[in-house]
Amino acid sequence: MTLRQSLDSFYAFLDRPLFLGARLALAVLVIPLALAFTAPLWRISMVAPQYPSGLYMEVYTHKVDGGHDGHDVTEINELNHYIGMKPIDRAALTDLDWIPFALGLLALLTLRCAAIGNVRTLIDLIVVSGYVASFALARFIYKLWYFGHSLSPDAPIKLTPFTPAVIGKKQVANFAVESWPQAGTYWITAFLAGLAALTAWHLIAGRRAAARAQVVAIAV
Repeated sequence: MTLRQSLDSFYAFLDRPLFLGARLALAVLVIPLALAFTAPLWRISMVAPQYPSGLYMEVYTHKVDGGHDGHDVTEINELNHYIGMKPIDRAALTDLDWIPFALGLLALLTLRCAAIGNVRTLIDLIVVSGYVASFALARFIYKLWYFGHSLSPDAPIKLTPFTPAVIGKKQVANFAVESWPQAGTYWITAFLAGLAALTAWHLIAGRRAAARAQVVAIAV
């Protein structure tokens, strides 16, 4: 098979309609995206001798919340004031503004792909979804870095600039700080994994179909 024939075969494969099972699966995958709005994406907790029961804050797609009816966020910000860290509040996390719209757009694109899409639109969907997820994670890491590296020089307690733990545990002064993904992130991961599986399914099926066509062409 010549390069031209291979390209023509690949382009024809991209225009193939999706399997019915894939269309149904895409419609089902919208459910994890919707559930991501109802659960926290990340939790950051702090334990110290003076706080044996710990403090924690949770980042949702649209808000920042904390334990003890939100009081933990206030307490964490009061502690951060002593080391010169900027307050962690909704105004400081403007990155959250675009996440609900991005997830809503992904849900609409997924339903559109399920209804009228082909292999090409499925590949486009997983590329866009991967970009949104990667960008959101990168911005989250940057925000953690920014908070830990924008300490006021006039703070009562002097600390060397630091990056809080993104995943795992880290000691900051006398606080053991832990940071872990939560259910919202797992729902989004399930959506991405489902897209990857469906794309792999079509690519493998397309490769087998091309191989069979090549065998037939040689036989003829």
